[in-house]
Amino acid sequence: MAPSFFLPFLITFLTSSIATKAIVPPSKTFKYVNQGSLGEYFVEYSTDYRTLDIVKYPFTLCFYNATPNAFILGLRMGHRRSESVMRWVWDANRDVDGTVAWQTNTANKGVLGLDLLPNGNLVLYDSKGKYVWQSFNHPSDTLLVGQALKASGGPTRLVSRLSITEPASGPYTFVMEQRHWAMYYQTKDSQKPLLYYKSNEFGNGKGTLAYLSFYCEPEYGGTFAFELGFRFNLSNSNSFGTNILSRPKYNSTYTMLRVDTNGNLRMYTYNTNVDWGAWEVTYELFDRDNDRASECQLPKRCGSLGVCDHDQCVACPRPQGLLGWSTACTEPMLPPCKGGSNADYYKVDGVEHFTSAYNEGSGPMKLAQCRDECSKNCKCLGFFYRMESSKCLMVPELGTLIKVSDPSHVGYIKISK
Repeated sequence: MAPSFFLPFLITFLTSSIATKAIVPPSKTFKYVNQGSLGEYFVEYSTDYRTLDIVKYPFTLCFYNATPNAFILGLRMGHRRSESVMRWVWDANRDVDGTVAWQTNTANKGVLGLDLLPNGNLVLYDSKGKYVWQSFNHPSDTLLVGQALKASGGPTRLVSRLSITEPASGPYTFVMEQRHWAMYYQTKDSQKPLLYYKSNEFGNGKGTLAYLSFYCEPEYGGTFAFELGFRFNLSNSNSFGTNILSRPKYNSTYTMLRVDTNGNLRMYTYNTNVDWGAWEVTYELFDRDNDRASECQLPKRCGSLGVCDHDQCVACPRPQGLLGWSTACTEPMLPPCKGGSNADYYKVDGVEHFTSAYNEGSGPMKLAQCRDECSKNCKCLGFFYRMESSKCLMVPELGTLIKVSDPSHVGYIKISK
């Protein structure tokens, strides 16, 4: 995208007025051009930005760029008076490809106005006040309080950014499915995303999740603590309920739930009662200080190949044994695949793959058969074998190997013969 970025709302409003015979007041038509001076306050990802005059505390609509000449229409949360970083909670067009930057596709639908609601929902509405389009139906990596995932007619997932410097869609997703929410990691060599976390089952064992709404409310009707979590409903069932994830001891209405660039799931809460340090991490799924899930389950916690034990990267597995871990630890370089004739392996005792908690693999089968299957599969970078069950798990990505107490759970890393 070129730096000059035109919002499509002006065209949308004029087209709507012709189709529906509605009269759009001149004061309601507008055009914003991405030009002028840049903002001077500190924002997330250290990006340049320009603010628009569409503001509803603590939200502001902005143009911002993470790379030169590639601007994104985004919603910022926070305020300069708090002396804290301001965070991006919604992106309209982060997967910019040089063609149409972004549009709402609401022409001929009677749009008469635009509003930014107090909860951070950007809406286009018609003459009856009905929302024709809303940003809450198009989340990127974040849910705000009141926003929901929906099995029918709405979003079902959140997708991480690629990195803090690259706003394009990344490999990690938070997905509502069946009676769970789950975390997946997509690699370039895997046909399906790799499951690395799944929540406990919701409901009474019947139906599937119809929606999962991120909510905040005072606990027991008081003001001492606030509940943060999910409200859910299962279709074809009378099962409704809540899943409480965190209880901050202050008003937590301005909280965002995000899939971070490392695959963790975090809540960031903006405390409007303080003048400095307004942001606090009020929930972290993979957290060494709690019993929810180990950081060792994060696919890239220890880089492209490393052994993780008690949330720490402790070793770099090599043919010579377990060497000291560093960020330089990488998987072996493999020659062009020749149907298994040039493949060999080295063994790592007492480890499991980051997906092993949810996928034991195929089998039962003998170790030699497991080895042969991986050798013939050009996308298999190694396999994990459980002696007691003779199960074989072949993986297209190595990443984090989780240290376990059972020495009969072993990994085999593919190398060149």
